[in-house]
Formats: sequence, C-alpha cells, structure tokens
Amino acid sequence: MRIGVTGSGGKLGRATVDRLRADGHEVIGFDLTGVAGAGFTRVDLADYGQTLDALLGVTARHGGLDALVHLAAVPVNGIIPDAATFQNNVTASFNALFAAHRAGIRTIVIASSITAMGFPFDEAPPFLPIDETYTSANNTYGLGKVVEEAMAAQLVRWSEDCAITALRFTNVVAPDEYATFARAGEPGYRRDLIGSWIDARDGATAVALALAHRVAGYRVYNVAAPTSGTADPSREVAARWFPGVPIADDLGEYESLMSTRRIQSELGFAAAHDWR
Repeated sequence: MRIGVTGSGGKLGRATVDRLRADGHEVIGFDLTGVAGAGFTRVDLADYGQTLDALLGVTARHGGLDALVHLAAVPVNGIIPDAATFQNNVTASFNALFAAHRAGIRTIVIASSITAMGFPFDEAPPFLPIDETYTSANNTYGLGKVVEEAMAAQLVRWSEDCAITALRFTNVVAPDEYATFARAGEPGYRRDLIGSWIDARDGATAVALALAHRVAGYRVYNVAAPTSGTADPSREVAARWFPGVPIADDLGEYESLMSTRRIQSELGFAAAHDWR
C-alpha cells in the first residue's frame, strides 16, 4: 500500500515510518519538519487547503494514497497555551480526516491517548485494569482526543466501507530512553500513567496491525506494553494508588493497569520489547 503518515518526524512517527517501510509499503511522511526528498512533504495540517492537496497528490511524491496514519499533534499540554493545544490538535485532526474523506481514502488509523481515559488519574478510575469503555478527560489535550474520537466515529459513516481505528497510546518510550526504568521501584513512579508505557517500535507494530486488520466502521484500542512499567506486582500497585477500586480477579502478576486485552485478542498484538 501507499500510506501517508502525519507527524512522521515524531518519536512514534519515525518508528511507524520505519516499520511500514520494512513491511514493504510505500510511505509518504507529512510533517512540519523532516528530511527533504523522496518520502517526505512538508505540510501544515492546520491549513485545510494544504492538507487536502497533500492527500490528493504531491508532484514527485505520490498520486494518491491507499491509507492514512494520523499521528501529528502538539504532544502534551504545556508546550503552547492550553486553548491553543486543543485548537491546534482538533483542527489538524478534522482537516486530516475530512481531507481523507474528500480524497477517497477509506483506511485510516489515528492516534488517541491515555489522556482520554483519566490521565493524570487524580480521580480514581472505576475499575482496573482500565479498558476502552472508560473515557474521562482532565486537560485540554485529553479533551481534544475525546473530541477527535467522537469526530472519527461520526465521519466513518460518511463513506461506504470506511475503516477508522483510534489507538489510545500511553507514554511512548524510545529505544534510548530505557534508563528511566531505573526508578521502577519508586512508589509513585508512573502513577499518572497508571504504570503503563509502550516502546515506540511496539507502538508502530500496533499501527501496522490496525492497517492489516482493517474492518469497516470505527474501532478503538488501548496501546500499551502488556506488562507494567513498575517493579512491584500490579495488584499491589493498584491497591496502593487506588485503594478500594475493584481489581479484576484474573489480573496478571505484572499485567498493565491500562488493559491491552482487546488489542491482543482482536488484532494479535504482542510486544517485542520489555524493560525488564
């Protein structure tokens, strides 16, 4: 397939481009920064005209796309003012999704986030591990992801046989960032992430699986390492952080408190990297 990847210059974007190319796909990266040349076009996704034009075709790059992976975003709150974070991300996502609709692209994967389901979890979740049925935004980045998911769930109906998959990524860890797990035994380590994490390469695997297992309609999956980023057993961690919250009877010893059971059972996801 010929696949467009927005946010191709980001941590997850770079890993995704590498993975999709290794799988034999032709990949066109779209971002504000990147290496000029074949396989990349600079696009301001806040500009709908640029976005639509880029997805329809770019001279010397492509003449149409089979699929779109939308990863581009201001990645966290604090980089720019809060309202600007929401406005930038929601606008870019609308532009990408609606331009894909106009361009006839019917296979789409978008990046959602753990921030759509409670991060930083100052309010205890209703159950553990948290699955895709729980949605609770507590900042403008998370609110934007909730809006983007709702928008995707509606837009998917506007085109026959359209498939949009939203992947709720947790904290993405690059191969050179594993030193942080030296703190895995600290009582509060990764509490705001309920102990979850995902290697960028495994995140790219989730994208590849979502594309390969496309099903018409809208789907959402959590994307985290199936095992936690904390040194203590998950049941002990859950009881310490969220006393009184119901815990699944079958929770694995080090199973992630951000449930990945759905993506494992439906897409066959398995992580190849573990900090342990």
